[in-house]
Amino acid sequence: MAMDEARAALKRYFGYDAFRPGQERLVCAVLEGRDALGVMPTGAGKSVCYQVPALVLPGITFVVSPLVSLMGDQVRALKEAGARPSFLNSTLTPAQQNTVLKRASEGWYQIMYVAPERLADPRFLAFAQQAAAPGGIGIPLVAVDEAHCVSQWGQDFRPSYLEIASFIEALPQRPVVAAFTATATERVRADIVSMLGLRAPESVVTGFDRANLFFGVEEMGDKAKARWICDYALSHAEESGIVYCATRKATDELALTLADALEPQGIAVARYHAGMSPAERTEAQAAFIEDRAPLIVATNAFGMGIDKPNVRYVIHHNVPESIEAYYQEAGRAGRDGDPASCHLLWNGSDFRLRRYFIERDQEDEHADEAAAERSRQNRYRLLAAMEGYCQTTGCLRAYILRYFGDNGALGVERTGSGAGTEGCGSCSNCTGSYEAEDVTEAARAAVRFVQACGGRFGKALVADALHGANTEKVRSCRLDGMPGYGSLSEMPVGAIKDVLGQLVGRGYLAQSQGQYPVLGLGERAVEVLAEDADAPFSFTVKRRARTGRAAERARRAVDMLRAEAGGATGRLGDDAELFERLREVRREISAERELPAYMVCTDKALRGMCRRRPQTRDELLEVPGIGEKKADEFGDAFLSAIAAFEDLRE
Repeated sequence: MAMDEARAALKRYFGYDAFRPGQERLVCAVLEGRDALGVMPTGAGKSVCYQVPALVLPGITFVVSPLVSLMGDQVRALKEAGARPSFLNSTLTPAQQNTVLKRASEGWYQIMYVAPERLADPRFLAFAQQAAAPGGIGIPLVAVDEAHCVSQWGQDFRPSYLEIASFIEALPQRPVVAAFTATATERVRADIVSMLGLRAPESVVTGFDRANLFFGVEEMGDKAKARWICDYALSHAEESGIVYCATRKATDELALTLADALEPQGIAVARYHAGMSPAERTEAQAAFIEDRAPLIVATNAFGMGIDKPNVRYVIHHNVPESIEAYYQEAGRAGRDGDPASCHLLWNGSDFRLRRYFIERDQEDEHADEAAAERSRQNRYRLLAAMEGYCQTTGCLRAYILRYFGDNGALGVERTGSGAGTEGCGSCSNCTGSYEAEDVTEAARAAVRFVQACGGRFGKALVADALHGANTEKVRSCRLDGMPGYGSLSEMPVGAIKDVLGQLVGRGYLAQSQGQYPVLGLGERAVEVLAEDADAPFSFTVKRRARTGRAAERARRAVDMLRAEAGGATGRLGDDAELFERLREVRREISAERELPAYMVCTDKALRGMCRRRPQTRDELLEVPGIGEKKADEFGDAFLSAIAAFEDLRE
């Protein structure tokens, strides 16, 4: 019976007839009074797993989220769907907060979003305790979004998340507790269960693969990065994209460069970082969401919880701090399920900057020394995995999935750029935007030399010695007398550094953590040194292809994804013309209601109208994504446009 009500709510509020994979198990667990843990990739519909129960269960559901922008967006979207949501955070004045709490205590709301810091507020705790007490309005569910923030082994640990368990324990009656995240390794998942005190949770890990995303990695200098991004934006002028930078300064500089080049071509460029005023950030975010500025250049302060479904590309101008951070940020592309692109541009300076950040933050750390050191070592561990991603010659998608322990999503991992169809077929390594060079002998010489050195020297000095450099540093460290000195004299020093880097990335060598790392043997070094005839060692590295050729291959791969999705997109022939007419109707409604276009309805819903050509309200309700309130408020406008279009065709 409860699940029948849940399916009815899914249809009424969200316009869908059935839950996506994984959603039904989680919703069912919550409605049966059991704790739950959901690990689902961005765009897989995590929010439905707590929103539907909140709309079915009596009382008020709390959603703990660190994302102020997400609260505002989801509350607006839920209101447009006909629900009764609210939020409580620092954007509200004290008087507004009082009003929200008063209305909540009177039963106005079905769901309330709160920041984790709010749980420690005595006034909020008193309200929650009263609500959860016998005779109160009831708190059936506490949902914890971005639950990986509770784990110090994750990429985004927040001390405020440690107070969630204490808050729940302080309630007179314990509610169901459900935790959700898009990025969590097995270790982080165990931490979530422990730190939040989940009781035998129904755990659903739907997989981490985002099959609609193309992944690309290119190594290039900073000036070349700006040119590459400019060219890409020009060739995707009708699409919406995000460019992430590591610092505020880089954000400002790149935004100015792109604006000078793109705005004369009619492509507005916005920027976003924490150094801007609140009013400037709000305007930049609104311009991007409303498609007035299709391109935004930002630090990672932007995008957390931005529910804009039609972002077609995300480009990283610099290396993020971890695979988790990268996948979360890149995952803001293609939330609507349509093909999208994720490109990472990097060079060695990016990693030096990240190591500097780790050491600087360590100096500012107020925790005890042992805890601070554990935090630093963990951040270096995460960065090492990110470096391996940049340098691998294997399938990029497989690297990410393997990192998260999702080994079943792909079959054979591709490890070269020759002919064949193995691998994902939609990343820059699998589509061959680099050439694989066999450097087995160089790799073997490098590992042997590092073994002889005893793990005392850094990458640059080891590369110089292998090349046979006669520098003061090489002589003073007596590397010129070591076995293997000069053994790679025919190889450029830069190429030797590349080999060393990829040996580290794939575990044959290990790089110590700290601002001045040294090289030692990795856990796989035995494979090189053993010289096993039954399993001979071989090693290939990337040789960069011409940037233009790489970009063209990437574009072809994304075009192929879009062509394969053609049966679902329905934008062939006159459907394309109708789609544009419906977009114009949506644009007019969006402007009139002062809503982002996607809150009126998504591109996917417009394509559903193109395929089905509904003529009545009931037929419109059969379009996925069109719920009852949207049909009532916007339906006539879309139905009229479809009818007029059909009349012209007759």
